[in-house]
Order: sequence, then C-alpha cells, then structure tokens
Amino acid sequence: MSAPTQRPRRDPAPDGLLIIDKPDGWTSHDVVAKVRYLAATRKVGHAGTLDPMATGVLVLGIGRATKLLTFLVGADKAYDATIRLGATSVTDDADGEITATTAVSELSPRRLGAAVAALTGELLQVPSAVSAIKVDGRRAYARVRGGEEVALAPRPVTISRFEIVATREVVAHGIPMVDVDVSVEVSSGTYVRALARDLGAALGVGGHLIALRRTRVGAFELDAAHTLASLSDVAPEALPITPLAACAAAFATRHLSESEARAIGFGQRVPSALPGRREPVAALGPDGRLVAMLDESGPAARTHVVFAPAGS
Repeated sequence: MSAPTQRPRRDPAPDGLLIIDKPDGWTSHDVVAKVRYLAATRKVGHAGTLDPMATGVLVLGIGRATKLLTFLVGADKAYDATIRLGATSVTDDADGEITATTAVSELSPRRLGAAVAALTGELLQVPSAVSAIKVDGRRAYARVRGGEEVALAPRPVTISRFEIVATREVVAHGIPMVDVDVSVEVSSGTYVRALARDLGAALGVGGHLIALRRTRVGAFELDAAHTLASLSDVAPEALPITPLAACAAAFATRHLSESEARAIGFGQRVPSALPGRREPVAALGPDGRLVAMLDESGPAARTHVVFAPAGS
C-alpha cells in the first residue's frame, strides 16, 4: 500500500500588512483563518472587524506586523452604504428582524438633507445594541440574543462627511419605502448601522442599513486590496505591504541616529523630536529599518513597541 501523498510545506509569508476586500457573508475571523492557511502562519490578525453583511477593506497583519494593528484600529474610516427608510431592525441592519414599518410615500430632499446635516460633525452616538461592546463582562450582542434588553451609553464620534449620493423609491414588506445611498467618513468607533437608525428616527419613519462597503481604513484604500479568490494566484512574498512601507503610508516617521536607534533597542528613552504630538511615530534607523513605534507626547519619547531590539 502506497504512502499518502503529502502536501509540500510552504514557507511562511513575510511580515507585513495585507489589505483584503472582504466578501459578503464572511466574518472577519473567517478571513483571518483563510489567510493563516495561505500565509502558512498562525500569526495573523486584523485591525477592526467588519460585519458579515459588510464588504470592503479589511486590514490584516502578518508576522511581526501584527504589532502595528493596534495603531491602525483607531484610524478614521470611509464607507459607501445604503440606508432603507421606513423599517426598523432589531440589529439596525438587514441581518436583524424587522420590528416596525412605516410607509414613506413622500420625503422631500430638503428634509432629508437637513436630517443628514444634523448627523454630521461631532456627535454623541448610542452604539447598536448588538455591538461587540462588553456590558459587565459580556458582549452586548450576546445579551440581546439571550433575550435581555441592553442600553448602551452614548459615545463621542465624529462624522466628518455624510453625503447623499442617490435616493430611490422601493416597495419592501408590502409598503413604499425609500433607499438612500450615502458616502460617509467617520472616526474610529462609529457605527454606520447606528447612523442609519438615527437618520430614520430623526425623520420619524425608522431606518436600517441594508448594504455597507468599507472603502478606506486610514491610508489604505480599496485599490490596494486583494480579493480572497486572487490570493492563491499571487506569490506570497509579493502580497504583504512591508512594515516599513506601511508605516510610511500610515504614520508620522522619525529618522534616528545610530546612537538613538541603539538606545531604543536597549529599551532606553530618547528626547522627543516633536514633544506633544499625540499620534504614534514610526522610528527608522540609519539603515532604513523600522526600529520602533514611539510615543512622543512627552519630552522623552517612550516606545509603544520595539521591532529591532539591540543585537538583532
């Protein structure tokens, strides 16, 4: 009896960021699992979940680049979305049970525009009750699915752009409704589902999200994204954006002297180049290597994470 055929072992993909165009129906965890297999490493993570119904930009980190993900989670994001006015959903999106409907036969552009304008800028937003926010140690969505009522506290968010692209009349659940295509740019932590809910509430007709596509996370846009179907056709070494290139695109950078790079590699502090800046700073050594991510909020720079320890 012949021995079973063994698949050839693959070398792990190099460290870096991988931008995926997440397909509809996949969870973010599904995508991570797929890339772990293709990249031949378990060290893969993502910088911000997308709901299964959502598509678009999902930023993954491979190898040591997973250390960059924590700094990208807080990046602003852009979305194209469709809001259905006239129906309320228990999840504020199309995946949830419809709890109320209202016929929307007339909706003036002026009234709609005013409601959108009122939801633009710095706001206090109540997250969707089925979010992943923890309430007394349990995810809010788990409590809702268990039959509990969940009331989440409002959170400050910034809606820097909320633009109406198109509107159209539709018939859903047997009554007339209006679908509104929008483009939005929002701060981290904003729920576009909640924005749809709040727009419907402001107009007195109810609303929920029926389509969502993330088009940008920080500096990373859809044109840099790979589809899952295309990954197996590309050489692994050609896939990730190197940590150095990722930092150049996404963060402020600082070029270190040889002595500064050595000090940081030993865990020591160096003077801040621009004391008071709040954003993380990518520190580069004289040889061009990524040495560390720095916090320069004080007079002395401290390390968030070190990529090139002394002696490496």
